[in-house]
Amino acid sequence: MGQEDAVSFEGQLHRDKKPKDKILGLIPRQFYWLRKLTDELHWSFVSSVVILYGVNQGMSLGLSRISTQYYMKDEQKLQPSEAQVYFGIIQLPWVVKPLWGLLTDTLPILGYRRRPYFILGGFIGVVAMLSLSINQNLHLAFALLCLMAGSAGVAIADVTIDACVTENSISHPSLASDMQSLCGLSSSVGQLIGYAISGFLVHLIGSKGVFGVLSIPAGLVILVGMMTREVHVHNVAYKRASQKFMDAGKAMWMALKCENVWRPCIYMYISLALSLHIHEGMFYWYTDAKDGPSFSKEMVGSISSVGAVGSLLGVLLYQNAFKNHPFRGVLFWTQLLYGASGLVDLILVSRVNLKFGIPDYVVVVSDAAFSHMIGRLKWMPLLVLSSKLCPSGIEGTFFALLMSIDHIGMLTATWGGGLLLHAFNVTRTQFDNLWIVIVIRSILRVLPVFILFLIPSSDPNASILPTEMLKGKKADDKLENQNMEMAPLVSSVDQHLVDT
Repeated sequence: MGQEDAVSFEGQLHRDKKPKDKILGLIPRQFYWLRKLTDELHWSFVSSVVILYGVNQGMSLGLSRISTQYYMKDEQKLQPSEAQVYFGIIQLPWVVKPLWGLLTDTLPILGYRRRPYFILGGFIGVVAMLSLSINQNLHLAFALLCLMAGSAGVAIADVTIDACVTENSISHPSLASDMQSLCGLSSSVGQLIGYAISGFLVHLIGSKGVFGVLSIPAGLVILVGMMTREVHVHNVAYKRASQKFMDAGKAMWMALKCENVWRPCIYMYISLALSLHIHEGMFYWYTDAKDGPSFSKEMVGSISSVGAVGSLLGVLLYQNAFKNHPFRGVLFWTQLLYGASGLVDLILVSRVNLKFGIPDYVVVVSDAAFSHMIGRLKWMPLLVLSSKLCPSGIEGTFFALLMSIDHIGMLTATWGGGLLLHAFNVTRTQFDNLWIVIVIRSILRVLPVFILFLIPSSDPNASILPTEMLKGKKADDKLENQNMEMAPLVSSVDQHLVDT
């Protein structure tokens, strides 16, 4: 399609004023958009983004979440508090995400900087998922090791595709927003599909069978590594790579010592750490409690898919209504609403909804949509704030560091929730004290409003860092840093779904 044809095509779409035709016009417009990206960036890159974000992250997230829950409950016979703690352990590879970013940026393998890491991440994922699927009566320690390895494979591939997206954003600045849209669209659609079919698959082939299915997305990552277009680097200076690794570490430490950086970091950690996760206690109550709703696997999967829709609504709501509001104001109200949303679980556990003739499924689905939407509204300002805390020259790696701090906060919340369930003796068969756990969790969710003074009160569109930290590097340094990994917001947001 030539340039004149494209202009004529766009003009025709805008001249058509009928609503029905406008809606139908969106379909060919999306095909034109994908064709434009393919022509400019090559089909292999576009395919890689769809596979990595849509299949390996999005769809796999939905499938692995539900299958792991049932695997912990039915195969390993774990208590809710134990499963809660082990879920945190599985996510440890994401805490060290900056390490993967620095490795793929500074340590080429056999003359390639990206391809080997795709192949490595895919190979680790395939071996881990097949090991879980094939072995019978797998010991808990080995099962956790396999689950952690699978998580590490996804994390390595995630960081590597982030770097590829950043490189193309630098070489094709006019297509940067289009690439982020492609990443977000692929991830969102993949998650919805994954959550929607997860319950049915677990019912049909069991949780271990789903692990076997998850080896397919990991295998596709290996395919991405094979088809990725990358220039071979001759005579790699590994000593220089080591020096670059140390220089990046020193630069990050210097940035963290800045007051405008460490104060928001403390708030982000405490805010996430106090948002205790008790989802395993609720999951066991949904499925095993004698007086509970006894949801089927299909229902559990559908609840999660509705939660994913709520998260997308939260992103759209923030983008269109709250992105220009001060961080403090948005965080204040979302923190209060986030605490209030947790009390819906209290209505379920106390069975108050049945007294008014409201079915359990209606309440749970409504709660999933609302709580995920509020959780995303609370999360989005923190992501935007994090992007403004990154000094010039180390933007990508420092953003990954901030995301690691957030993951540590979520890990603390996961383990704290497990400790709370254990302290109040919430087990596979005992749920008498679950309401107390819900009340404590809801109160703790509100407490971060008292440390909002750590968050800048300035215009969200204004710069936060000192001027000297925003100055660009010299031209010779810029070329070298063009390949630094810069994690797109969408990948961090998607990972956050694992813990909400």
